[in-house]
Amino acid sequence: MELGRKLMVSSSPHIKTEDGTRSIMLDVIIALVFPLIMAVYMFGWRSLTLTLTSVAASIAFEWLYRRLLKKPSTIHDLSAVVTGMLLAFNLPVSAPLWIPVVGAFFAIVIVKQLYGGIGKNFMNPALAARAFLISWPGLISFWTRPLVNSGMTLFGNVTRESVAVDAIASATPLAKMKLGILPSVVSQQFDGDVAYTLQDTFFGNIPGCIGEVSALVLLAALVYLLIRKVITYHIPVAYIGTVAVLTFLFPLGGNDPFIWMLYSISTGGLMLGAVFMATDYTTSPVTPLGRIVYGIGCGLITVLIRYFGSYSEGVSYSILIMNLLVWTLDKFIKPRRFGVKKEAKKAGGK
Repeated sequence: MELGRKLMVSSSPHIKTEDGTRSIMLDVIIALVFPLIMAVYMFGWRSLTLTLTSVAASIAFEWLYRRLLKKPSTIHDLSAVVTGMLLAFNLPVSAPLWIPVVGAFFAIVIVKQLYGGIGKNFMNPALAARAFLISWPGLISFWTRPLVNSGMTLFGNVTRESVAVDAIASATPLAKMKLGILPSVVSQQFDGDVAYTLQDTFFGNIPGCIGEVSALVLLAALVYLLIRKVITYHIPVAYIGTVAVLTFLFPLGGNDPFIWMLYSISTGGLMLGAVFMATDYTTSPVTPLGRIVYGIGCGLITVLIRYFGSYSEGVSYSILIMNLLVWTLDKFIKPRRFGVKKEAKKAGGK
């Protein structure tokens, strides 16, 4: 009788898969290498230094925290590596090297480990750290022009005095769009302003955070993750599609709706957020319909912040806000259980 109980199995279907946290994170890391290579090409080797510093700090803080609390080590699942890379991708290449270290501590210890570790955090650790680092706005909003690395050191701090004048960018494309000005227009409102075409935004020849500048590379990463079935299309399509529709219907400054829409989806952190951070397993809904609603919510909040907020970018905060609503979406958007009548379902719920 005891043997029979041990051999009991659940009803079919039985699915066997080799996928695990480590293999999934490894695929994400491979996809993140695409924008990292572009960042090194556009902004120089300091992009790699910044990323490696962030990754090393994330791994160290996770190992140290679990060591001090005598918990099993989890650094082998590679989630800390992903967090470190995403954190670095949300910083300008000019950020001092202590910035990703502070951000890694906040992401790993405060946001992730204090809530129980991977799978239990209620918001994306890298984005939460990015929001925390706004405490030093002058350090994480000092933009440099791509393909101009004069004065960029691999390990030292970067200041306006240490960087050549021709390497300093007065404004990102989003900063200009905040005023209803297309990035392709040189405006007297910005000192030393430079025009950026749609081709520049598509290939990454624009100032910005190191992981967000090339829409083409991020789309390639999206295709890879979809082919590997690491993510589904629901969140990225709903997110980017919502921003596209809203900016097409309501362009600022009387600009051409189609051109304005293309600039809106190819600049800022929209692609990076939609592909890598909004799709985080822990902080996104579990059902396809829930993911679509979640993506629409992210897109709506992003446009509202870009249009009416004091901050020119809204991706980070839109995803964090929707992270807080995931439990509500999972609660009210559930798949129908076959073979269960309404009366029985209500009784079970009570």
